Amino acid sequence: MSLFLYNIFVVLYGFAIRIAAMVNPKARLWMIGRKSIFTQLQKSFGPNASPIVWMHCASLGEFEQGRPLLESFKKNYPG
Repeated sequence: MSLFLYNIFVVLYGFAIRIAAMVNPKARLWMIGRKSIFTQLQKSFGPNASPIVWMHCASLGEFEQGRPLLESFKKNYPG
């Protein structure tokens, strides 16, 4: 049930952003920045045969909190 509600929310959020982008410059930039994000990711990482680990940090504080995890991961999986 919660996955169903989540999926509905994601769809509704997409519609809300499109409506907001008509009057809000930040919402418009949000849409423009994500316009072809998956194509860009595929272009950047597609040719890479090595496994990729993606660590998202929205702020320096989040990065600092995740640093020990990242360092431990690099130590255990140097390649």
